[in-house]
Amino acid sequence: MNKHHILLTGATGYVGGRLLKVLEAQGHTVHCIARKPAYLTSRAPAATRVFGGDVLDKESLKPAFEGVDTAYYLIHSMGAARGFEDQEKRGARNFAELAREFGLKRIIYLGGLGKEGKDLSPHLRSRHGVGRILRESGVQMLELRASVVIGSGSLSFEMIRALTERLPIMVLPRWVSVLTQPIGIQDLVEYLVQSLDIPLSQSIVVEIGGADQLSYRELMEEYARQRGLKRLMIPVPVLTPRLSSLWLGLVTPVYARVGRKLVESLRHPTIVSNHLALELFDLRPRGATEAIHAALENEDREFGETRWSDSLSAAGTPTGFGGYRFGHRLIDHREIRVEAPPEAAFQVMERIGGKNGWFAYNFLWQLRGILDLLVGGVGMRRGRPETRELRGGDTLDFFRVESFERPRRIRLLAEMKLPGRAWLELVVEPDRGGSVIRQTAIYDPIGISGRLYWYCVYPFHALVFRAMIKSIAKRVMELPKSDPSGPAPHSEKESKKQKSKT
Repeated sequence: MNKHHILLTGATGYVGGRLLKVLEAQGHTVHCIARKPAYLTSRAPAATRVFGGDVLDKESLKPAFEGVDTAYYLIHSMGAARGFEDQEKRGARNFAELAREFGLKRIIYLGGLGKEGKDLSPHLRSRHGVGRILRESGVQMLELRASVVIGSGSLSFEMIRALTERLPIMVLPRWVSVLTQPIGIQDLVEYLVQSLDIPLSQSIVVEIGGADQLSYRELMEEYARQRGLKRLMIPVPVLTPRLSSLWLGLVTPVYARVGRKLVESLRHPTIVSNHLALELFDLRPRGATEAIHAALENEDREFGETRWSDSLSAAGTPTGFGGYRFGHRLIDHREIRVEAPPEAAFQVMERIGGKNGWFAYNFLWQLRGILDLLVGGVGMRRGRPETRELRGGDTLDFFRVESFERPRRIRLLAEMKLPGRAWLELVVEPDRGGSVIRQTAIYDPIGISGRLYWYCVYPFHALVFRAMIKSIAKRVMELPKSDPSGPAPHSEKESKKQKSKT
């Protein structure tokens, strides 16, 4: 693999953001263009240079072109209310002219899969038109054409997920049965990376897709199977793209105008019609089943790595009934500052559970344990280790310790009977001579029953979790000031014994 000096557009988008991490990890020099550079600078790797610019403003792009040999064009205007085709053409012309002026060796463009023809949707027609403009620049151009992208956070996958999770009975219009050839985000990024060094004698168009050809209905059925959901799907011969888009805007995260462009693009099959990708690339893409599984697993990893305070209010107070959302997960996040070192805060946090209780409203925790026992769960009877500190894998009442990182983080996985998955996470970090304690309850609902459960118990959660973090802070401040970092007692009784001995 050669090292390149790369200009990356669309780095604030879904595909571009994933690609940027890989390019940096491989040691390439990367310049990024963003209309709001401050937004990207905070998330980009330290070695990445971020330039303010807009493809509709040709002069603003010039500083980013200095010293680069290859460019990725990952820009589209699907979110524009009107005139998106003209915007895409103007942006592509500006970019093509500068690529020729600065002597770039290659442009790599991600377009849309679909056969050429007069009946193409405006979205696909525009995608193909951008490709032609970039090819006419005279710079060698590799155009990858892809259809549905499967990955946590992608437009199509989030639409599939929202429809399947929220609707136990679905009325399916005709476009849901049209064949497509979905590709996993990991495979798509790998195609983009390998495109840097694919030997070419001229500009070409390469169609890429996963191993399977199937419809949106089949994708929703596979998603439901992997999530353990039972769904009734009823096909109907009507439901126009406009009506479908309004419905998508109501029940999914997709804006109605974006949904309409997406639906219009699915009126005709979007499948790979040649095998050029198999000949040029050292890659055999996965099938839809594996791609959906990877999307769900990758979401778990990203979810675990996300620091909630980066996107939540400093006060940690939920904004409205039900708390926050991350993907389809529901969040109750709170934080509080204490004038004590992190070691002292962690000393209190690690006492959680068992005979020590849960810091607030212990009778409600016991009641929840009894209800869990009645439905066949483990209840609160397992307690916690009494003769040693917590470790990863320990049982803790109806939780299991998923992660224990002294002196910073405890993450508990709920093992009670639930229509979904749940975690409780306690994190402490240094802050201006003191500490910030972050408490996050996380719920991953399954289907309608999972969401109904969350909203039914949320008033109790709000009461308990608000008191819980305040109690933790109070106990931290009550610790002896002389040795806050000493070993934590294993129970409140043992704590009293130690005080009496002292």
